Amino acid sequence: MRMPTVKYQNGETVMGRWPGSSLYYEVKVLDFNTRSQLYTVIYKDGTELELKEQDIKSATGFQTRSRSRSRSRSPGRRRSRSRSPARTTRRSSSRTAAATAAASITESTPSSRRDSKLKDTLEVRLSPLQQTKTAENNSNDKHEKKEENNTAGKVKETSDANIEEPEKSQGRYNLRRRKDGGDSKVEEAKPEPVVEEEEATLSTQLDFGGKMGAYFWLLFLPAWVLFVVLQGNLDDPSLANFPPPLPPLQAFWDAQALGVVILWILFQALLYSLPVGKLSEGMPLRSGERLKYRTNGFFAVVVSAVAVAAAVYHGVDFTYVHSHFLQLATASLLVSVLLSVYLYVRSRRAAAEQRALGGNSGNMVYDFFKGRELNPRIKEFDLKFFCEMRPGLIGWCLINFAMALAEMQQQGLEAPSYAMILVNVFQLLYVVDGLWNEEAILTTMDLMHDGFGFMLAFGDLVWVPFTYTLQAYYLVSQPNPLSLPAVAAIVLLKLVGFYIFRKSNSEKNAFRRNPSDPKLSHLKSIPTATGKNLLVSGWWGVVRHPNYLGDLLMALAWSLPCGFSHLLPWYYMIYFGILLVHRDSRDMSECRRKYGSAWDEYCRTVRYRIVPRVY
Repeated sequence: MRMPTVKYQNGETVMGRWPGSSLYYEVKVLDFNTRSQLYTVIYKDGTELELKEQDIKSATGFQTRSRSRSRSRSPGRRRSRSRSPARTTRRSSSRTAAATAAASITESTPSSRRDSKLKDTLEVRLSPLQQTKTAENNSNDKHEKKEENNTAGKVKETSDANIEEPEKSQGRYNLRRRKDGGDSKVEEAKPEPVVEEEEATLSTQLDFGGKMGAYFWLLFLPAWVLFVVLQGNLDDPSLANFPPPLPPLQAFWDAQALGVVILWILFQALLYSLPVGKLSEGMPLRSGERLKYRTNGFFAVVVSAVAVAAAVYHGVDFTYVHSHFLQLATASLLVSVLLSVYLYVRSRRAAAEQRALGGNSGNMVYDFFKGRELNPRIKEFDLKFFCEMRPGLIGWCLINFAMALAEMQQQGLEAPSYAMILVNVFQLLYVVDGLWNEEAILTTMDLMHDGFGFMLAFGDLVWVPFTYTLQAYYLVSQPNPLSLPAVAAIVLLKLVGFYIFRKSNSEKNAFRRNPSDPKLSHLKSIPTATGKNLLVSGWWGVVRHPNYLGDLLMALAWSLPCGFSHLLPWYYMIYFGILLVHRDSRDMSECRRKYGSAWDEYCRTVRYRIVPRVY
């Protein structure tokens, strides 16, 4: 069997990239593991990490480029980007393929060097303490994000298997090495990091089916929302009636509905802009900058509830929401498309450091769908943060309330049915809990890494308010009487799911904030080469995603009040189960790449992914 080529020898001094960032430090090679194809290196503060070959560069190459840069300071001069010695050494073909596949997850592949739009490598000095924190974000799942942001069901990327320790801002860059006793040692690294930035770095890892997938999702997602709305409006919303009869085109449009949608968004924008609530600091960006956000979502939902109550008192007919549900969905779709066009056009002027790494493929349709600019702002108004938690999420609760009023009107009831009350209360609790913990959204993949484009704009403004309200919409014309024992059983299921979800996330967050807390001394964890620990006890020792389990139980409690006559109200439960299984698979691949052998040990320790003894 052919032995792999060892590019860097033991004892050689090289530049090692800090995992998850573009920061390079001077390190010494200690060993090369031929089985895992990883180099063990040691930083000057004593921290040992395992790095892939593409994360290591020749120290001579960095010095050469630094001298060349210092001799050419004129901004008007351009020269071709030269290869560093770290990139010219021949590798075996199998090693190159593996390195390229791994590197494509977080940075451009070597082939991107050939693009004529790329600038010379810049070597700048930053405060990388922030960069490291950015690299270790949490899980790829909407419902963990519901703990983090409670925006249900959008395609979002986070990772909660990585339970990390807090980092303290001292000096420039604090490298930490966990000792056997679990205590962390904080030392200041002397060498300055080197950051490689490229202008218009092209995305190499395309999600959701790549370029062709972007075309598909742009057509399918709006069509699916209109389909379920039309299906729910039938006297018999059975899938046997597929496709549902299409109404005339004018039935999709109502100017007043567009006005209602715009007025609602402007009202929420006003509440967001008020100097009320905490001014929270976001996670560090690639440039080292930390943006500030007004986290007053709970204030917004309270004021919105008071405004709706006042409107009802003065005779405003909210059953309009039910009778014009299709037109409101179409109007929201139009607003999301116009917003996406604006976001794409303005992203053409965004600097390289303001673009999302995953939304710069060079293909207009894909970049329009995925989003190019990371944090588009109009002065201090952050468009992505606002849309994530405000118009759609609070609008979800408003639509549910309108459906309860419509049920009372159509069924001749003096009060909503038990089933309608359960759906309204359960989902209101879900949203309020998310807005109460709104600051947690700042650590999610949406805010830190995903660009703001059609995917998020459509998800925030259309997908959430017009598909997650299907249970309430269904119950207006398809009542389902419930006995008191059935009500009690559904409530118990909801409470069990909420308890698992809340306790598991609280346990994780407490460990992340202060792993040395005596209250957490009973928790066990597995150290990794990145300096972060994987929690393997408490709720996180039962399954790898206990928060997924809690969310699935809550989703089940949302659907049970609708009974079993039709599949439509079970749409969310089915869709969400598929979504979580898919995200668990993506999370497995990413964590295995990031943590290597530590992740394999973690999987042996915590065998089940979501459901104990089942999956």
